[in-house]
Amino acid sequence: MVATIKTLYNKINLNKLGAVMRVTVEELQKNFITYLKLASTEDVIITRDDVEVARLSSHFEGIVHENLPLYGVGHKATYEEFLQLRHDSDRRYEYIDGDIYLLASPKVAHQYTVTQLLTMFSVYFDNGECLPFVAPFDIEVKRQSTEEKNMVQPDLMVICDLYQHVGEDDYYKGVPSLIVEVLSKRTQKKDLIFKLNLYMSCGVKEYWIVNPDNQEVMIYHFDNFNIKNTKHIKMTRKLVRLYLQD
Repeated sequence: MVATIKTLYNKINLNKLGAVMRVTVEELQKNFITYLKLASTEDVIITRDDVEVARLSSHFEGIVHENLPLYGVGHKATYEEFLQLRHDSDRRYEYIDGDIYLLASPKVAHQYTVTQLLTMFSVYFDNGECLPFVAPFDIEVKRQSTEEKNMVQPDLMVICDLYQHVGEDDYYKGVPSLIVEVLSKRTQKKDLIFKLNLYMSCGVKEYWIVNPDNQEVMIYHFDNFNIKNTKHIKMTRKLVRLYLQD
């Protein structure tokens, strides 16, 4: 292992052209975590057949965005690689079907919407068995058809089996009954497609997609790992309360 690391860093030193390093896609795939750490101090250009296809930079520009997978050059990450990256970084990430997503800092409209909903949920679920939680809160889920793990951080969730599924490490190991994601321009594809499919396939009962621009909520009810029905409501205190009571 030590010899491998030394060899890798020798390659890094030999491969620099001026202040910019160039590595092939294959090399990046083999040693992604090392190059990602290195990118915090200098740019790394990724090439395929001597053609530039992406760039890692100190600000994670190019292939690392909240709406694009971190492994944006054709490589699926293992769950172990994701855990290692999360362990070595102060940044927040999600892992969905082998792709790692960087979670950017939310904007004002997003956080205001989450706060509004959390207030409504806290009042409605007060003294009940269900409890609302907000991100950052890691949720590890698996699709019904596979044992492969995913890790997400929903904006807001309602958990009704907390005490039955809290591990010895004080992390929740179950599946929330209700999950809410608040849309942003950067995350629409992930929330509307990837997460909709994931939550439907892992046992979530209800999924809310909230548009903060028009204060509207699209609600999906899942049953037997499929969409049972959908509803569309305005996000006012009265309508949300009436819907929850329905």
